[in-house]
Amino acid sequence: SLFPDVFFLAYLNVICQLSAASEVVHTEHLSHMSEPQWMRNQIALAQFQCFQKIVKESHRKTKALGSVCNTTWDGWLCWDETEAGRKEQNCPGYYDDFDIREMASKVCTETGEWGRNPESNRTWTDFTNCKANVTLHGTATMTHIYLIMIGHGLSLISLLISLGIFFYFKTLSCQRITLHKNLFLSFVLNSLITIAWFSVKKEDSATCKLLAFIQMYILSCNYFWMLCEGIYLHTLIVVAVFAEKQHLMWYYLLGWGFPLVPATIYSVARHCYYNDNCWVSSATSLLYIIHAPICAALVVNFFFLLNIVRVLITKLRVTHQAESSLYMRAVRATLILIPLLGIQFVLLPYKPQDPWFFEIYLYIMTILMHYQGLLVSTIFCFFNGEVQTVLRRQWNLQRLQFAGTFANPEFFRSSASFVASSLTEVHRCYSIESHTEHINGKSYSDIFRSDSPFV
Repeated sequence: SLFPDVFFLAYLNVICQLSAASEVVHTEHLSHMSEPQWMRNQIALAQFQCFQKIVKESHRKTKALGSVCNTTWDGWLCWDETEAGRKEQNCPGYYDDFDIREMASKVCTETGEWGRNPESNRTWTDFTNCKANVTLHGTATMTHIYLIMIGHGLSLISLLISLGIFFYFKTLSCQRITLHKNLFLSFVLNSLITIAWFSVKKEDSATCKLLAFIQMYILSCNYFWMLCEGIYLHTLIVVAVFAEKQHLMWYYLLGWGFPLVPATIYSVARHCYYNDNCWVSSATSLLYIIHAPICAALVVNFFFLLNIVRVLITKLRVTHQAESSLYMRAVRATLILIPLLGIQFVLLPYKPQDPWFFEIYLYIMTILMHYQGLLVSTIFCFFNGEVQTVLRRQWNLQRLQFAGTFANPEFFRSSASFVASSLTEVHRCYSIESHTEHINGKSYSDIFRSDSPFV
């Protein structure tokens, strides 16, 4: 047929004439002479798509009335058919020193022709604004990078201390703490790989792309361990019939095993279809291979949270508590569970278009995302009543030892009390795990007490 032949010829024309753009681009401050192969391929693809649009419009039976500028390719961007006036679209994302939030402009004259450069008298697109604020945005970018590095550094310190506490004190061992350990470990690995990613030089090498693969895998693991926490908590509180003993093997497969699937598919697709420098560009829909399962996990956790709060309010009403106390407990439980389940990302799903609001949005998301490890370890370890009790007992024991009270009979009584209470702690650690009736009884409200395992 005619159309495939036309498209094929147009594509050959793109390849042959890529080095010579059809228009003069305003390049007073722009210099991009040495373009890598992946960038040339990206520009060629955009040009081919623009030529396809031009061919389709040329076969339309009805033509636009009045002075209309035809669809054209300026070397970087495709400009659609339009009436007379000044037209704008976002700057291209081919180069690091281009701000894609700024606008490139092109003028369609009253005669139905695209505006020309007064010096060269050739059709012209104004890309000046694309680099006008690059210094300002570069400063903002560095500020975000510093915030990210500080957040991951603080998160690393707090998470490593929390893991040390969980592993050292055997009295804290139970299924709930095991899930916390894996979630904290995923945060630690995510912080380490993020710091390494910002520290290494982005070269087009196998090592750099391997690091990109590991980063995507660990990122997915982090969110799927949040999903594991949500599944476990929802099963324990809402689906009480299965709460006696859960098999952690399924959680390990979901948390560490399943993320290998999207990470591997993404890496293969990126290598085959968008093999740019170290896979740093975000201008590709292939990222949905990673982001779609993560978004699904967050949405599932969001519904888990709503159901958990619903059950909590229902159970608290059975205890005939005051209305204000009831809702305060529900609000406190919700605020505690939001960082554990990653719900903050569901609450802020869309990026604002306004530049100022977008900047505020970036700061909020930077803090929520890169300080989450610090927040989770603080709430579920340092503010945990059981952890505080164990640490207090250990501190008292060490203080007695250093005070030289070994000969004091009171010391031996304290030691015996410590051992006995530790054994009790093991039995009490999430006693809800082995006593389903505790969930359905009056003491359900104890789950979100200030000295509860959840808090």
